[in-house]
Amino acid sequence: MHFKSKIWSCVVLWCFFLFTTALFCGCSTVKNFPANKPFVFDNKLIIEGKLTKEAHKKLLFELDNYWADSLKARKIQQFGFLYKLKNPPVFDTLNIGTTKSFMNAFLNAQGFYYANIKPWYKIDTVLVSSPLTKMRNVFRQSSKKLPVKHTEYRTTIAMKIDVGKTITIDTVTYAFSDTVLLHLAMSQQQYSYLKKGNNYSKQLISSELDRLINIFHQNGYYRLQREDLYALIDTLDKQFLTFSTDPIKQLQLIAQAAKSRKENALWRISILQKANNDSLKSIKYHIGNLYYYPEYNGLYNPDSLIRYRFPKSFVYKEMVMKYHEGKFYYKPLREHTYLRRGNVYNEESLYKTVNTLSRIGSWSNVDFLLKPRNKDSLDIHFFMTPASKQSYTVSLEGSRNTGDIGSGNLLGIATNLAYNNRNKWKRTVQSLTNARLGTELNLDQQQSTTSNSFLQTIQASLGHSYNIPRLIHPFANWRTLNRFINRLNDKRTVIATSAAYTDRRTYYKLASLVTSWSYEFSSKGNHAFSIKPLNVELYRVDTLEGLINLFVENPFLRNAFRNGNVAGSSLNWSKTFNGAKNSNTSHMLRLGAEESGRFLGWFYSKAINKTFDYIKLEAEYRFVKKYKKDELATRLFMGAGLPKKGQTLPVFKQYFLGGPNSMRAWGLRQLGLGSSKYSDTSTSGYTDRFGDFMIETNIEYRFPIASFSAVKVGSAVYADIGNVWNIHDDPYNLQGSFVLRNLTKDLAIGIGTGLRFDFSYFLFRLDFAYKLKDPARTYNNGWMRIKHFDWTEKRENGVSVKNYAFQFGIGLPF
Repeated sequence: MHFKSKIWSCVVLWCFFLFTTALFCGCSTVKNFPANKPFVFDNKLIIEGKLTKEAHKKLLFELDNYWADSLKARKIQQFGFLYKLKNPPVFDTLNIGTTKSFMNAFLNAQGFYYANIKPWYKIDTVLVSSPLTKMRNVFRQSSKKLPVKHTEYRTTIAMKIDVGKTITIDTVTYAFSDTVLLHLAMSQQQYSYLKKGNNYSKQLISSELDRLINIFHQNGYYRLQREDLYALIDTLDKQFLTFSTDPIKQLQLIAQAAKSRKENALWRISILQKANNDSLKSIKYHIGNLYYYPEYNGLYNPDSLIRYRFPKSFVYKEMVMKYHEGKFYYKPLREHTYLRRGNVYNEESLYKTVNTLSRIGSWSNVDFLLKPRNKDSLDIHFFMTPASKQSYTVSLEGSRNTGDIGSGNLLGIATNLAYNNRNKWKRTVQSLTNARLGTELNLDQQQSTTSNSFLQTIQASLGHSYNIPRLIHPFANWRTLNRFINRLNDKRTVIATSAAYTDRRTYYKLASLVTSWSYEFSSKGNHAFSIKPLNVELYRVDTLEGLINLFVENPFLRNAFRNGNVAGSSLNWSKTFNGAKNSNTSHMLRLGAEESGRFLGWFYSKAINKTFDYIKLEAEYRFVKKYKKDELATRLFMGAGLPKKGQTLPVFKQYFLGGPNSMRAWGLRQLGLGSSKYSDTSTSGYTDRFGDFMIETNIEYRFPIASFSAVKVGSAVYADIGNVWNIHDDPYNLQGSFVLRNLTKDLAIGIGTGLRFDFSYFLFRLDFAYKLKDPARTYNNGWMRIKHFDWTEKRENGVSVKNYAFQFGIGLPF
């Protein structure tokens, strides 16, 4: 083992040496370069001027897209730190002027009208040795050898840019011939993209014109379009408009005006309406009739379909449904339409209707067509292509676990069957049935310390749910509540029930029956809610001989495996959003709460015996920052279960760490509790760890390596930090309880790297991680020893524990 450890150490050190050498040398290989001619090898941008750090970084990123194609060195990143330059263009000084024009036009659009661009270049003569050619010469039969060295004329082109004085917005005015439009624009001027004192850019002008058109479309002005508005920029200073008969004085005034514009750079902006003889553009439209074609197959032109005489139709108020077979009932269509006859046309409500109908799942595509009628009415036609009503899926799962009860080498195999009906009872209700059958087999019975049975576990489950696209509640006549519900998006009522049975040979038999009623919906600002007012989970645990023997050694386990039921409610809220200053950053925040035997659960517990009494609180934050090709992802999770004093959460509600998606240096359920060494030193063979409190944070840097046909190969370096604990004091002094002063001592740290194979429709992941800090280590405060590096180590009872782990996963870990 000692010799094997040395070999592994040498391999790691050699890989580290190659990595750092390549990283610091900035290795770049050139393929198919022009012989005996200078070629484009590298591009550089140097930006000077008064810019914030964020603005400087953004400008560098955007300007890199404005190099002329014949002056751009397109390097391909390989293995995270190597670069390959293939077919570089011949360097030509004429292309510098083209690039300068492109960049100057972009800078002007961003408000840098006084930018100064100074290009320069240098040509380096490099004598390159080819190891591959040397190898070819060794096996070459001909006496004529290929040249081992060749000369490359590498050209580096740089653009030194002084952005100069930025243009500042002085005043913003609106001038429309229609007073109603002027009033609408002025009433929402506080939301304008053009603010006095802000820097000017053409993008801000474009965004402001789009905002105004959006306001007009929300207030009935359907025919008014973007090309009907324009912006007038006034760059002159009125004090220099004085006319003089003296030509010398006039030239002085012009020179002073130019100097003033450059030094003060204040521009006045006016948003105007183009003169137009089309009187229809000033008409405010109202909603007319709403026509639905729920069985549209997409084969016919919408205009011809409107004129077609359907064999069947249904009329309710302003709603007209036309069809052939009658596959859909009218109520779901009306419930998810946010338009009513006589209301002012609102484009936002129209798109909300289309998006809501699309997300129900009963239609694969929803489109619309607007048809003006009479003077100011607007009929809307919805063309809806049905999705396949029924679908079946069969899948096979496989897993391998070397840290389950009994310390055996377990192979898990499971089969899943799912049936989905997307239009139950013709009311667009989604009906989903799932069946699962799985087993765990002991491949190494000699290694198992507690069971010699080949068949270790049998698992079976059956579940059924109804996803109803509206909120079903008993307060139908409560107008205030109904108005609030109408403002919500993606409303769903989910009724679910499932039954499961697990037979863990020689340890326990677990049977469960779960029923829940929940509401799911979202609101403006990407807020998503899931409210479960009713959640009933009935459990029965039959303890067998193997588990009873474990209770003798660790009586505290009896709390987790006791009989009982869950009766309560839960609430989850999440929000996703992009960074305010950087659109390449995304954030996700989630908060959750669950209770049993408290609040609503207190009422349910009166009817259900042996109800578990606890509250669970969770918080999660995710952050992703995307670079040109790479990305940085972080995650922070904290969860706490607060059981009744003297108890722990039931095992099926507890937290655990380890495996392919969390704390990857440890096996599944093999970390914790705290700094406890009980599981590693126990002779019972029980190694699973569950706790009431969990903290975990992850940071991962992801980058591409190579691409082969449709498969993209990437990699990542990462660090995982966290642990699980019990909330209440440990009566058996196993150091598994959470104590704030021991937090830094209890936290485990794993570092690693891995490969990601992206096949577009799924991602295969293979990770390797090492335990940088293990709270169960008895030396060096849990930290690894660099001088005495070990791949495995022995605990007090002589059991060997691996300091590393290989993990296999599908999809990204977070």
